[in-house]
Amino acid sequence: MDEDAHRARRALLISHDGLVMRSTRIGVIGSAQCSRQIYQLAERVGEGIARRGAILICGGLGGVMEGACKGAKTAGGTTVGILPGARPDDANAYVDIPVATGLSLARNLLVVRSSQAVIAIEGGYGTLSEIAFSLQLGVPVIGINTTYTDRQMIRASDAEDAVERAFASIAGSSRADGSSRTRSTA
Repeated sequence: MDEDAHRARRALLISHDGLVMRSTRIGVIGSAQCSRQIYQLAERVGEGIARRGAILICGGLGGVMEGACKGAKTAGGTTVGILPGARPDDANAYVDIPVATGLSLARNLLVVRSSQAVIAIEGGYGTLSEIAFSLQLGVPVIGINTTYTDRQMIRASDAEDAVERAFASIAGSSRADGSSRTRSTA
C-alpha cells in the first residue's frame, strides 16, 4: 500500500479499546469563488469540524472549499478534496488527501456520498446540485447564507450553529435499534 493510501486509511479509522471505528465525515460545499466574508465563514466552519474530531470532505478547489480546509488545518484536522479533474496537484494547499476523479461535475455526487452531513455555504449551481443529491439520498443538509430553500434543509445562523447542527443531524440519523436512516440508492 502506498503512503497516500496509508494516510487515507489512518484518517478514516480510529482505534478505541481495540475496536476500529470510522471517523465522522462532514462535507462542506460552496462556490470556488467567494467574498472574503464568506471565505472567513468557511474557515470557521472548517475549524469547528476539526475541533470536534471529524474529517472534512469537500470538492478540493478554491473559495469556500479552500477556506473550510484552511480552517480545519488550523485546528489540526484532516481534509479530503474530491477533485473534478484528473490532477491531484489541482487541490488547494490545505487538502491532505486529494482524490483526482476526472469526473468533472459528476464528482459532486462523490462529495455527498462520502459525507454523513453536508454544510452548504452560499454557492451557485454546483452547490445546488450537491444540495439536491443530499436531499434525495437522505444526507442532512445544513445551510448558511444560501438562497436555496427546501423544507428538508436545516438552517443555521452562523458557523458554530452549522457545525453543531451537522453533528446533531448525524447523531439523530441512527435509531435506538442500531439501524440507520434509510437512504435512497438512486
